[in-house]
Amino acid sequence: MRDKKGRRITEDRAVELAEEVLRKAARWRSSLAGGPTHSPQVSFRASAELRAQAEERAKREGKTVSQLAREALERLLAC
Repeated sequence: MRDKKGRRITEDRAVELAEEVLRKAARWRSSLAGGPTHSPQVSFRASAELRAQAEERAKREGKTVSQLAREALERLLAC
């Protein structure tokens, strides 16, 4: 199989293209509130160690780091 420029699409290139599509699709997620409105975004800095721990935990639970952080913040604020 070849791309529109005539270059052969290898298995590795097919994986790269699929990953690129998934990265772009991740930006098109629907609002947490539903409907056409955008969800407000919260960001903060963390140590590399904390980020690595969060990534490991999120992977273990089948979640994203964002989902994990949102759940943790919800639990903290529910007290």
